[in-house]
Amino acid sequence: MTDQTTTAARTLDLNGIKRRLPHRYPFLLVDRVVDYTPGESLQAVHNASASAWWVPGHFPGEAIMPGVLLVEALAQACGLLAFVTREAEPDAELPPEAPLFYLVGVDEARFKSPVVPGDAVSLAVELDRLVRGIWLFKARAEVNGRLAVSCGIRCTMRAS
Repeated sequence: MTDQTTTAARTLDLNGIKRRLPHRYPFLLVDRVVDYTPGESLQAVHNASASAWWVPGHFPGEAIMPGVLLVEALAQACGLLAFVTREAEPDAELPPEAPLFYLVGVDEARFKSPVVPGDAVSLAVELDRLVRGIWLFKARAEVNGRLAVSCGIRCTMRAS
């Protein structure tokens, strides 16, 4: 099943994610959406694989996931939240092709602990507000309850 809605959680599998985001391997960094509430929040997972393209070079012998990729994973989760929020609006007229949500800013990024191959990264994003077409989010990435990254994300929608 591509999209599931249950009383406990709204989820998206990889096919549901790919219908909403233009990213593809190796740059699609959201593996699964485990819960979301349109207009409020979204929780997702990125699995840092030992076979990921960045592992051999960052850093050889002691691989850590680049911070910029963690921020990108959070930005993709924000794009998904924006998309499902637009889908949920009763009078929303989405264009025939999915709109694109462009990253326009990252605020106060803080990197607290490394992410290594084998980690399941929990991505949590909240819609803070929408100001003149700019969507403002609060975002956090954690591994086993340990904060890896926190930041503010700004994006805007453009019809494709």
